Amino acid sequence: MPVTLPDLDYPHDGLEPYISKEIMCLHHLKHHQAYVTAYNAAEEALKKACTPKEQIRLQAAINFNGGGHINHSLFWKNLAPKASGKCEPCGGLKKAIVDGFGSVENFKKEFNDTTIAIQGSGWGWLVYNNKTKQIEITTTSNQDILIAKYCPIIGVDIWEHAFYLQYKNVKKDYLDAIWNVINFEEAERRYQCAASGKPECGSL
Repeated sequence: MPVTLPDLDYPHDGLEPYISKEIMCLHHLKHHQAYVTAYNAAEEALKKACTPKEQIRLQAAINFNGGGHINHSLFWKNLAPKASGKCEPCGGLKKAIVDGFGSVENFKKEFNDTTIAIQGSGWGWLVYNNKTKQIEITTTSNQDILIAKYCPIIGVDIWEHAFYLQYKNVKKDYLDAIWNVINFEEAERRYQCAASGKPECGSL
């Protein structure tokens, strides 16, 4: 089945002043839509591909654009207007963060330091490790998706299209600002789902 661009749970200006309306419109309606369009086109072309070389080439396009769709769909759910009251850690996730990193502030600093070190484009993640049963920070390159042992709790897009119009080349300012609109209510839901062993923890 073709994938479609998901609606946001807030207006495009709902994350201001931390993420501008201009960025959100471009990011959601243009960049994410481009991944959706390219993924659907590659899937359709794969049905008609006649040679292994064609199939391999198309599979690379499917992986890249499918990853772009999956990662962005998770990202939009990760965000919420500051005024919504969802932007503070809560519940079991807050306890896991304090146990694992010493404090919420230490966690944010370690997350930002790890994410800002990505060379080129990619994503910073707080994940639940299904093997260790612990939360940890990891990164992925480009539009790679998380490997199977991880359930996404929080993901932050560090591609330039996510911040450049507002923060220019200062990634640190973007990463510092985004915590004002991280949806910790959604993060808590994902954490509880993952910790209970449910496979749908990171599903769209």
